Amino acid sequence: MDYSETIRKMKDDGVVFAEGLTESEFVLIEQKYDFCFPPDLKEFLSITLPTSNQFINWRDMSKRNVQLIQERFDWCLQGMLFDVEHNNFWLQEWGVKPVDLEAAKGKCIVQYRNAPKLIPIYSHRYIPETPFEAGNPILSVHQTDIIYYGENLHSYLMVEFDLKKYDQIDFYSIKRIPFWSDIIEMWETEI
Repeated sequence: MDYSETIRKMKDDGVVFAEGLTESEFVLIEQKYDFCFPPDLKEFLSITLPTSNQFINWRDMSKRNVQLIQERFDWCLQGMLFDVEHNNFWLQEWGVKPVDLEAAKGKCIVQYRNAPKLIPIYSHRYIPETPFEAGNPILSVHQTDIIYYGENLHSYLMVEFDLKKYDQIDFYSIKRIPFWSDIIEMWETEI
């Protein structure tokens, strides 16, 4: 994939870049945070590493940055639990929602832990770890208000940095991701 135009636009918008990650850095990061970079994200981050403007600086292993990255991983679950407690969120596929709040949260946690892991990219934009292949959609996640923000990584970066309009996303071509697409579809049917 040719990211040169997108990287140029990102630089014009003030994004600071560092040298791309090395194979040994990928191994260390994946072990540290217990996930695997999807092939297209790995390809992009091996070319160049955006390190500013709410991007994840994967290279920075300082205690504070590791904590910030872990918070970004935890953000999705925390938002979901908030909506279970305060906004009556519950997927029908999970069965009957327990009356006891802690039991409901416990069931939500189990479902979340079995879902494809979301890897933070930028602000509250995430890419699913699985399926482990290129072309996974980018999700914008704020509690359970989840929408697609790109058919894939390249499309997403173009949308985020105004090289493509959001309404030009080909939503019909987006790969369905178990659990996360269920949430998106739940809200779409309620609208």
